[in-house]
Amino acid sequence: MPGPPGAPTIVLLHGWTATADLNFFTCYRRLSEHYRVLAFDHRGHGRGLRVKASFRLEDCADDVIAVADQLGIDSIVPVGYSMGGPVAQLVWRQHADRVDGLVLCATAPYFAGRRPERLSFVGLTGLATLARFTPSQARQWITDQVYLQRKSESWGPWAIEQAAGHDWRMILEAGKAIGEFSSSDWVGEIDVPTSVVVTMNDQVVPLRRQVRLFEWIPSASAFRVNGGHDAVVANSDRFVPQLIRAIDSTLARGGAT
Repeated sequence: MPGPPGAPTIVLLHGWTATADLNFFTCYRRLSEHYRVLAFDHRGHGRGLRVKASFRLEDCADDVIAVADQLGIDSIVPVGYSMGGPVAQLVWRQHADRVDGLVLCATAPYFAGRRPERLSFVGLTGLATLARFTPSQARQWITDQVYLQRKSESWGPWAIEQAAGHDWRMILEAGKAIGEFSSSDWVGEIDVPTSVVVTMNDQVVPLRRQVRLFEWIPSASAFRVNGGHDAVVANSDRFVPQLIRAIDSTLARGGAT
């Protein structure tokens, strides 16, 4: 979405098992009134890249810059939601000269803390191996059991169709990658203006971890939303205005308009 002439470019980075449209459809119109908006599906998600190599968040970060290069975009503000938060942080770490600022939503510097959490993420490794080596019928069974069956009662056909396009071997590997991710050792080195959108009633990414992200990034600004992990959809009337404020704050501190 081109946005107003000369507007800065934001890149929307979606969460695990979502797609760009599933994650951000409530935001597109409002955001495009202010910014040039770029959004695409991560590897293995929706219409994202399919590769034989294992899923790595670092590769997703490189993909962001590759897409920007193809479009002739020199500098960006990554806007990461949930899993998109680690991708955004890694875009800065791997391509700092291309990043004007960061906006991190419903996310954290790490995701697997206590031992039961670590074990749940590790368990995805076995499922990913199964999805890699078993016939297509078995992969479809995994899709049905892990995701679609429990979503179909509350999601419309469009959303189910979006999720059905996933490569579940890569999705499961992505879950493992999220569990292994930690920016704790270097997140304090982030030197671009950063805003953190905190979902106050989040049952997926605990509030304390979101707060740590805000506290550990020098001079970060916090923007609170009274909602859960799906606030971007379920509470879009509250989330979208706060997201715009967060982006504007990041851009203002970086000298952009």
